Amino acid sequence: MRSERSVYLMVGTFFFLIMVIYFLWSGEASGTIMLFAAAGLGIMPGLYLAWWARRMELRPEDREEATLAEGAGPVGAFPGNTIWPFVFGMGAALTGLSLVFGVWLAVIGLAFIISTVLNVTLESRRGGAV
Repeated sequence: MRSERSVYLMVGTFFFLIMVIYFLWSGEASGTIMLFAAAGLGIMPGLYLAWWARRMELRPEDREEATLAEGAGPVGAFPGNTIWPFVFGMGAALTGLSLVFGVWLAVIGLAFIISTVLNVTLESRRGGAV
């Protein structure tokens, strides 16, 4: 967790510094707020990972003297070919298009998204295609 924490905190610090420079240079509020939100998206997970890193014992990735054998272990089961990312993308696209064409399209898009969430969950529990 130490390397992940560092990456997130560096990204958040970078955006915070850019936000300060941007505000002092332009004085514009909306861009400053967006950069503040970007900084928060780096700092909040970084602080969360730092909080957990103090409470956990060091992982093999975090120790200098660790061997490759210590980091080996079960990777997990991942589904092979699946249609659900495509169905989710179609649902998101239809939901976005509902802003242009009407609420009726959002109903179809949300049905696609809900069916995707349910079927991906079932697929991950079974370890294969549904």
